[in-house]
Amino acid sequence: MKKFFFILLCTFSVTTFLFSQAPEEFRAVKITNVDSQVLFSDANIAEAMDYLASININTILLVVWNASGSDGVHTIYPSDVMNRLFRRKIHPAFSGRDPLQTVLVEAHARGMEVLPWFEYGFATYWDSTYQENPDYILTAKPHWGLRAADGKLVWKNNFYWMSAINPEVQDMIRDLTLEVCRNYDIDGVEYSDRIPAMPVEGGYDSVTVSLYKAEHGSAAPPQDYSNTAWKRWRADKMNAWFRSVRDSVKAYDPNLNFSSSPSVYPWCYHEYLQDPYTWMNEGICDDIIPQLYRYSYEEYLSTLTASLQNYPNHRHAYYAGILMNVGSYIISEDYLMKALQANRERSVKGEAFFFYEGLRKNSNQLGNKLKATYYQDWATLPFRRGAIWRPKAGIIHENSRAVTATEGWTAYTGNIPLHNGQCYNASVNSDDTLTYHADLPENAWYNVYLYVNKHYKATTRAKILITHLEGTDTVIVNQKNPSIPGWTKVATVYLREGLRQPVIRLVTDAPDGAYVFGDAAAVLINRHRSFEGDPAAIQPMTPDQILPDSPCLLSTWPNPFNSVLNIRVNLPERGWYSLSLWDISGREVMHIREAFMDQGSFQIRVDCQNLSSGIYFLTLKGPGLYTSRKILLLK
Repeated sequence: MKKFFFILLCTFSVTTFLFSQAPEEFRAVKITNVDSQVLFSDANIAEAMDYLASININTILLVVWNASGSDGVHTIYPSDVMNRLFRRKIHPAFSGRDPLQTVLVEAHARGMEVLPWFEYGFATYWDSTYQENPDYILTAKPHWGLRAADGKLVWKNNFYWMSAINPEVQDMIRDLTLEVCRNYDIDGVEYSDRIPAMPVEGGYDSVTVSLYKAEHGSAAPPQDYSNTAWKRWRADKMNAWFRSVRDSVKAYDPNLNFSSSPSVYPWCYHEYLQDPYTWMNEGICDDIIPQLYRYSYEEYLSTLTASLQNYPNHRHAYYAGILMNVGSYIISEDYLMKALQANRERSVKGEAFFFYEGLRKNSNQLGNKLKATYYQDWATLPFRRGAIWRPKAGIIHENSRAVTATEGWTAYTGNIPLHNGQCYNASVNSDDTLTYHADLPENAWYNVYLYVNKHYKATTRAKILITHLEGTDTVIVNQKNPSIPGWTKVATVYLREGLRQPVIRLVTDAPDGAYVFGDAAAVLINRHRSFEGDPAAIQPMTPDQILPDSPCLLSTWPNPFNSVLNIRVNLPERGWYSLSLWDISGREVMHIREAFMDQGSFQIRVDCQNLSSGIYFLTLKGPGLYTSRKILLLK
């Protein structure tokens, strides 16, 4: 048999095969659950995403960690981490829903990226008057509280705080960050002015004091909270934690953008021990969005000019945070236009607005002004280097031309929360089908979503057939009592590029209920699994690159290795293969590749610079085979 040799360079950079000649600008807007109704219904979310896409916003900074309207900080998505720690699955205002999932589907379908924004950071609660242990977290775990030299909880700018140096608190925030990375197809993460941060007055809790004493010969921290060395020690502890979180995120998916929106430096260091100067110089953040929140253009220009001087080597990764609306304040149109002009004159490649509602006030005055001026054309994100990371796929509505319905389906206009308040239904076992066709821009892994309503006459076992490269899978969905109504991911499958591909078929075979319901669908690229672009687009090796023949299915060199690992796989037959890296605790730290591949030999180069030194196991799974190899990373 003739052998073919190929080389695949897998360095975890963006190599998607869709590129654009559009300008590169960061155009972001923050969406929060305070003074805004966007997140309180799926219909509101869909309408907001429609508008933002229409004015060429390309990034959503979505709050996922906030306390407003509750007895302490909660997630704005169902969290196993918070449920395990406190039996608090989600912010009570969003019980039974998943706003993060809904925003992801609606934004990605319109070509926008989504970065979950951990707004509260290490703060736990906001209150205008001081009280001891005011919220459920500090009541349950009082040793987590950040304390001043007098022993009282730190209460600054009306916020109560956890200690950002307490390992238990650090673990919780790290676990929440990794939870959204692993459970959702997000595009990055945004930390802001309270993460990592702690009021400079704090650090006198028992845990932090014990850590300090262990490193200073049992000496207690200085009573003067502004002591230079004491400030540096606390900031360094938070920097080390921040670096470890970044390493964990990048090990999971190096294409997740890690963004920070701190207060203005050096004020943020002296007041909250935030050290963005170090974050950027040491590569902890991918980009920086200083909160240049000023109420006049003159103040904004002065602050922008001073801020840029702190990041002389990172102008390409510097975006401006602009205060558009808070309380009764709304930025003037004149101020807004001058600020954007000032940004561009100084090579600032975009901005992030706080917050969404400011775009919509006065009949969308400011949003429409952006579209008519600086945001006339769509822009790709600077850190994607021209790649269209989220192709505009659109929502597939059940009554659109992309859906083929047999005659038994009829319009239903009951309590339907999304898409004009209607959907289709058909009687169970009526032999009717509803087929959804999708336009697929590239060969890739795709998430398949259905909008699932809750109806007392619906079946608990609606059958959905998903057609993909290898055949057809059957998925059963409970339409009577779904665990979380709304956008539901029913499958992740590999699909080939093409127009009007029949991906989803809803059938009426069901053992119970009166009706099967058909609502909207979406077929969206899964960027965690499709970060490389088309796995079929592999270039032949040149003669000097071909390695000697080897019967070994899986080999690596060098071993031990330092940061870069070379892998050779010999695939005995055509089929699905998965290549992963695991640590000694059995945790998957890197999902290197999963794709349908031809028979042959492949060389893969993996950048492991974000991993720590230690023993790892490389595994290869495929048709009828499973093999592993022990490797040692030394730095």
